[in-house]
Amino acid sequence: MKSKRLSDSIIIRLLALSLAIMIFGVLSRYYALGSFLRQDLGQVVSEQQLALAGYVAHDIDDKIRQRKALLSRLATALPPELLDRPDALRAWLKERYQYQPLFSIGLFVVRPDGRVIADYPEVPHRMQVNYGDRDYIRQSLQGRFYIGKAITGRSSGVPVLPMSAPVQVSGEVPAVLVGVTAIAAPGFLDLLQQSRIGDHRDSFLLISPRDHQIITGSQSELTLQPMPEPGRDPLHDQAMAGYRGAAVAATPQGEEEVRAIVQVPSTGWLVVAKLPGRDAFATVARVQHFTLRQALIAFVVFSVLACGGMYIVLRPLFRAARHADRMTRGELPLEPLPIHRKDEVGYLIASFNRLLRKLEDKQTELAQMAHHDSLTGLPNRLLLSDRLHVALAQAQRRETRLALLFMDLDSFKMINDTLGHKAGDKVLWQAAQRLSGTVRQSDTLARIGGDEFVLLLSDLDDKAEDIARTVADKCLEAFDTPFLVSGNSCQLGISIGIAIGDGYSNPDSLLQAADQAMYRVKKTGSSGSATIHL
Repeated sequence: MKSKRLSDSIIIRLLALSLAIMIFGVLSRYYALGSFLRQDLGQVVSEQQLALAGYVAHDIDDKIRQRKALLSRLATALPPELLDRPDALRAWLKERYQYQPLFSIGLFVVRPDGRVIADYPEVPHRMQVNYGDRDYIRQSLQGRFYIGKAITGRSSGVPVLPMSAPVQVSGEVPAVLVGVTAIAAPGFLDLLQQSRIGDHRDSFLLISPRDHQIITGSQSELTLQPMPEPGRDPLHDQAMAGYRGAAVAATPQGEEEVRAIVQVPSTGWLVVAKLPGRDAFATVARVQHFTLRQALIAFVVFSVLACGGMYIVLRPLFRAARHADRMTRGELPLEPLPIHRKDEVGYLIASFNRLLRKLEDKQTELAQMAHHDSLTGLPNRLLLSDRLHVALAQAQRRETRLALLFMDLDSFKMINDTLGHKAGDKVLWQAAQRLSGTVRQSDTLARIGGDEFVLLLSDLDDKAEDIARTVADKCLEAFDTPFLVSGNSCQLGISIGIAIGDGYSNPDSLLQAADQAMYRVKKTGSSGSATIHL
């Protein structure tokens, strides 16, 4: 029962509504703020990634250009006559290598048939290797500088990046000068390989779209790995199709990632800077968690304050409800409720009080209608019966007597038939007024139907019959004066039957005796009274 009252409480409902609105606002702010921060932070992080990738690409481009410039100068400066003197050519290479050791694996010169003429530093098995199948050898034999595909060196056994420049003599290419740099060589790609974005190990990739190859990356195990198959990574596919820039994309594993793609101008390679979404948008998650924590605290504080505030505001209403409930159960009399404030609650209680007064007035009116004759205003048969029982009980206690006068108007039917019922009603009203003027305030004059009236005289002594006859004579005298109705003078008589009884008389017997006495008078054909003792 108590839980039912709680669920029906206006405070609980208002609180639930307020909390629902508050929760809706918090969730809206949670998602709206998260979306805004993700969008704003995503743009900032993308620009940062683009700047980092651009910086790394610029560094790689500088390193490649240095090596290209050096190798091209050496190829141009190489004396053609040394091509037939391997030892002298090796000495020449040694001198230049020691002066600018940009190619960590070394320099060597290859004939058009792919055989090595000389190298430095000297590698024992290099002279036996045929390089004719290498892409960079074939391209340089056609007279141009070329950066070969990154491979695992045949002689060194480590991932290397070969570059080649043609040695031209009179428009012919009798040899190719090759410079090989280990991909992991210090001062070459170490900015890309050693840099980390936050705690993310796989921060950078260096990709060769021409060779469909990952040259190297922040994770060394990615070196010389093939690129993903088309369709596995949409952003990678876009990069292969020419897209350059930064975007938030999903990895093949379905994880969110911020990637920036920048091209190395001198090679066509792509530098890819990567940052996992969980790191990129960690601030968003922290802000959202902070928002939820603050909302939870506000939720608790609001609940306490709202409950207390609404209880204080609505306390007069609760008091009024309890007061009204006790009145409906009969524990308190029906009375206006006290008004403590002039706000909406006070206005409601005042309206209730006005309604209560109207109900009391209506109840009084209904009681009047239930116990009184609507035409004359005299008590009706029901009220007469109640007062007769009270008078009999009183007479029994005091050992007194009472009299009941049953009166019937003579010639009243003729007035109704000749002048109409409205005229008859007026005659009845005038008759009631005349009879009322002849009785005491303690007596009861009632109209019990038609033209019949009953007068109850209570608390009489041994001279009850004399008193009753005296009152009957007054009633007869009241009818000596004609009645004026609609300009007509009407003379009416009255037949009065008197029943005398005491406290032990029966109410119905009294009324029947008075009625019989009245009919005795009727039979005489003239007004008068007759008495019967019980």
